[in-house]
Parts: sequence; C-alpha cells; structure tokens
Amino acid sequence: MRQTASMQTEFPTTGAALVIGGSGGLGADIARLLAERGSAVALTYRRGSDAAARTLADVTAYGAGSSHQLDVTSAEGAARVVSEVIATHGGVHTLVHAAGPHVPMVHLSKVTPDEMAQQLRDDTLGFFTVVHAALPALRESQGSIVAVTTAGTARHPKRDGLSSAPKAAVEALVRGLASEEGRFGIRVNAVGPGMLTDGMAERLIGSGDLDEEALEITRRNIPLSRFGRARDISEAVCFLASSRAGFISGQKLDVDGGYGV
Repeated sequence: MRQTASMQTEFPTTGAALVIGGSGGLGADIARLLAERGSAVALTYRRGSDAAARTLADVTAYGAGSSHQLDVTSAEGAARVVSEVIATHGGVHTLVHAAGPHVPMVHLSKVTPDEMAQQLRDDTLGFFTVVHAALPALRESQGSIVAVTTAGTARHPKRDGLSSAPKAAVEALVRGLASEEGRFGIRVNAVGPGMLTDGMAERLIGSGDLDEEALEITRRNIPLSRFGRARDISEAVCFLASSRAGFISGQKLDVDGGYGV
C-alpha cells in the first residue's frame, strides 16, 4: 500500500507530480520525498539518464513512477512529456520546476550578453515553456506549481547575478501565474534555496568557485551559522505542493537559514 491514512489527503490519488530536473541533486531529493508522501512521480532529465534511473528506482519503491527525457527550452518536447505523463499516470496534479545547469560565480561586469541570454533561456524560458505545456492538465486537476529559484533574489550575493537575475524573472512569472491562474484553482509558489551542502552549492565548492575563506564568510552571514541540505528544500517544496498549503499562492519561501533577514 503506497499511502498511509494520514497521507491520503496531501496529494490526489490520480495523476502525478511532474518534477522537472529530477536527475539533479535537488530535483532527485524532491522526487523521492514526493513519492514518500504518497504521490506518483514523473521526473525529467536532460542528459543524466543514469542519475534519472537511480532516482526512478527510489521513486518506484514507494509507488508509480516514470522517467522522461526533456530539453526544457523545447516547446514540442515539453508538450510530448506532458502527454506521456497523462497517458501513464492519468493526469498532472503538481509541477515542480527544479531544473537548471551549473552556473559559475562571476561578477556581472564579466558576464557577456550571450552568456546572460543563454542563462535566461535555460532558466526563465525553460520554466515558462514547461508551464505553458502543463497548464491545461493543471487546470483540470486544479493543481499546483512550485518553482525552485534562489534565496539570492532577496539579498544579492556578490558574483551570483548570472544565476539570480534569471531566477528573479521566474519569480515574477510565479506571481503573474498565481494572479491569473487562481480562477482555475491553480496555486503557484516558489522556494528559494540558500547555501546547501549538496546540490548546486556542492558543485560550486567542488569547482573552486568558493574557497574556504569564502565559505567561512558565507557562514558568518547566515544567522544559523551553517549550511542547509537538499532535504530542507524538499520539505518546503512538498509542503507548498500539498493540500496542507491549499490557501497559499503567489508566495516565495526562502529556505536559507535566515540569510535574507
């Protein structure tokens, strides 16, 4: 039995949560927790087929799951994936957008227009493309959308503009969609990760973008004086996607240890 009695009302029993970027660190953990909480899960990947297969194995230990290859900037690809998810699971009740390539830390003065255009395409257009494809199914299910963005839109970390600027545009879309799609019963929210020990921050540490001195400065700027984990983000995403947050829409929840205060 996939769901316990206490979990039955958190997510619909028909349809699936579609997790965009389910092969990445954050997306994979979100997919796993959604499955643990009783939702069928469809996850997408762009190139990480092996990582997606590992996540899918974890998901299907709890219930129904599927994996789909997707370039988020392809309207045709997004429409295909949504159709596949509907055919496999009977609908889409939740869309979680957790996709995003590694973004190097660099001062905005050193970002070329072409680099910014590409990041806007990957982050902002990618989010809009997937939402556009999923809206009819989400209207039918009166579902929810959760975009994983960044805490860096509330308090700008130096050298983070290539990441935070496109994600700020995603957050503007979140508010616009919440305003316009609420009449169809759709809720739209965002979660802003702060500094984590896994996920994208882990890649920044591994790539040398952040050295030990920078890490210590960052810790001192966080009231809790520590970094978070992927599971901290997953818990926030699953809450906002669930029926427990049924009257929350158009909001952004930063999970950052107090960095933005």
